[in-house]
Amino acid sequence: MITYDTHFNANEWFVIILSIVSYALVWSLPKYFLKAETITYIAIGGFIGFFFDHTISVQPFNFYDVNDRSVFQFMDFLSYVMYGPFAYFFLYIWARCQLKLMNAPIYIFVWSFFSMLMEWIGVKCGVYHYQMGYKLYYSFGIYIVTQIVLLSCYYVIQKQLISQENSG
Repeated sequence: MITYDTHFNANEWFVIILSIVSYALVWSLPKYFLKAETITYIAIGGFIGFFFDHTISVQPFNFYDVNDRSVFQFMDFLSYVMYGPFAYFFLYIWARCQLKLMNAPIYIFVWSFFSMLMEWIGVKCGVYHYQMGYKLYYSFGIYIVTQIVLLSCYYVIQKQLISQENSG
């Protein structure tokens, strides 16, 4: 086990403050989705973050550690909860602006750069500790994939909701 830090400091504050601010923003924005949709999009975002972190940050890859230690801790769980609102914001802006699929490449590209900026801040705060030669820009491809998955989930859910409306 690797210990990077033993104090409550920037990495914990980053996760806590970002979580509080982002969830407050989710609940203060004008409602656009059904409550079940909102919860689903937030849960999908958390799951995607958890899935990819536990795919590339564990053996056999072990490209990075999260927070203070190389073993799972409670603050690691909170960092996965932190991902949820960003999935919601991604879909909220997409839906509110009524963007079309032809806009998806540039939209995903912009959000991938935003995601890298947030990750860079996380690195500076000690949330992420790269190993095995991993570099920040490697995450760009992962963000592209996760946002394609997220947008695909959105369209599947919207199709299901329309189908339910038409049948009921």
